[in-house]
Amino acid sequence: MKRRVVVTGLGAITPLGNDVATTWRAMLDGVSGGAEITKFDATNFPVKFACEVKGFDPLRAMDRKEAKRADVYTQYAVAAAVEAMHDAGFVDQAGYDVDRTGVILGSGIGGLKSFEEQHDIYREYGQSKISPFFIPMFIADIASGVVSMRFNARGPNYATVSACATSAHAIGEAFRTISYGDADIIITGGAEATVTPMAIGGFANMTALSKRNDSPATASRPFDATRDGFVMGEGAGVVVLEELTHALSRGARIYGEVVGYRATGDAYHLTGQLPDHEGLQRAMRGALADARMAPDDIDYVNAHGTSTPLNDSNEAKAIAMVFGDAAARVNVSSTKSMTGHMLGAAGGVEFIAATLAIRDQVVPPTINLATPDGECGHLNFTPNAAQAREVRAALSNSAGFGGHNVSLAVKRFTE
Repeated sequence: MKRRVVVTGLGAITPLGNDVATTWRAMLDGVSGGAEITKFDATNFPVKFACEVKGFDPLRAMDRKEAKRADVYTQYAVAAAVEAMHDAGFVDQAGYDVDRTGVILGSGIGGLKSFEEQHDIYREYGQSKISPFFIPMFIADIASGVVSMRFNARGPNYATVSACATSAHAIGEAFRTISYGDADIIITGGAEATVTPMAIGGFANMTALSKRNDSPATASRPFDATRDGFVMGEGAGVVVLEELTHALSRGARIYGEVVGYRATGDAYHLTGQLPDHEGLQRAMRGALADARMAPDDIDYVNAHGTSTPLNDSNEAKAIAMVFGDAAARVNVSSTKSMTGHMLGAAGGVEFIAATLAIRDQVVPPTINLATPDGECGHLNFTPNAAQAREVRAALSNSAGFGGHNVSLAVKRFTE
């Protein structure tokens, strides 16, 4: 039999706050992280706003030399991992077997800011001035490596890269790794730092981003008929997953139990989706089967909900098809309406939101939902205000360019 896996630590750096408690409170209050871009001069860009991380100090989690040699995405990852490990009760590398502790932590793009800066240096000053730290600053696996060194975690260590499904894949693979006995503890999730000229310019030119420059706080509006694209976000979402008996033996606080995971592929289009998000349907059905649960057992779905015309209507139809008659009683919401789309960090932060919904018995809202899109059907998208209700179990959905789909199932822990 597979071993049971529980969530014992949470860590987050988001556009809503630089820790989990601040982020969660802002979500429940329906706060938007959208504002004008401050990280570069976006005056001549078609999109001039994003959901930036604000007031972040990497020196709270790293020493000055280490921070200087790390891209911002790695800084976010380390800060979130430190919070998650401390939250789990692991301080000063104590309380765990380092050979049975691993890190599976990804990034959709990696150190893009470092890449852009070093390329500018090369163009202006030549090859000799490229930083010797450029490659480890840029590559998408280095955050996982740095976090493992921070905690001397010598178990499984690697990064997942699947665009916007990255950290959901990481959590799912961490769940399986512990389930099948290859580790007892995994630090897992994802990080992203893509509020940069190339990322904003590239996504804007492919018409993926909202262009509501006059109203950044209301631009991310999943499932609304007037949505016109996603809002770039950034940050990190990291959780500590732990084998149940290990957690119980040390008296750990348990947030919830991970019970299902399924990943699928569309094999269809670079950036589009199969009609009715058929690949995500298979992921949700697979996660339910893995959890040995029925749609009636789920009370909340944290939707991928990007605020793009294609994704939202397709995902809503997929949820309706998977849940059938049970769709009328389930709450759905997109926390991207508040955080923006954090790309490779999105699934981690959204899994945290789903887990806290179970802990606190409340569903965070989909804000800016003023004109429901008829193409999205008649699901309860939890419009504009959090809703208190029983939440026994939740699904967290993620999807990424390239046709990657993930659904994770988490439920209230009972012995």
